[in-house]
Amino acid sequence: MKYKLLFIFLMLACRVSAQNKTGVSNLTGTYELMTVDNIAADGSRIHLYGNSPKGILIFDAMGHYTLQIYSEGRPKFASGDKSKGTDEEYKAAVKGCNAHYGTYKVEGANIIFNIEHASFPNWEGTQQKRPFTISGDIFKYTVPAPTTGGAVTGEVVWRKLF
Repeated sequence: MKYKLLFIFLMLACRVSAQNKTGVSNLTGTYELMTVDNIAADGSRIHLYGNSPKGILIFDAMGHYTLQIYSEGRPKFASGDKSKGTDEEYKAAVKGCNAHYGTYKVEGANIIFNIEHASFPNWEGTQQKRPFTISGDIFKYTVPAPTTGGAVTGEVVWRKLF
């Protein structure tokens, strides 16, 4: 009986902790990538990962996330060995993906990613603030300073699967 009460107490504590993370429960779930574009000052769009990028974004109720984005049709390594790629194969592999994970929180209309590790090493250990909107099952955020640099703004759109 003592262990059962301890278990119930711990479950309630975890639930309250998750509820105290403002807005986290609104985002919890798994999303598939719809679009990931850079938008220039003139409104033109660059499809960074092609017309049909692939990706997944997962938010848990305790404030952890993982995100992966991949270009459509990335070339395979001719050798079949990741450690024996050509310079061109390595370049295409790196340019064709963006992945990071860590913790997140919601502050008003912003999601804040605390990036622990990333495929773009410059983002590791940083905090990235993204204005976002949710409309039905569509979650969209902007990236004020994309990894590509320059005078563009990134826009990433996800659709909630569950």
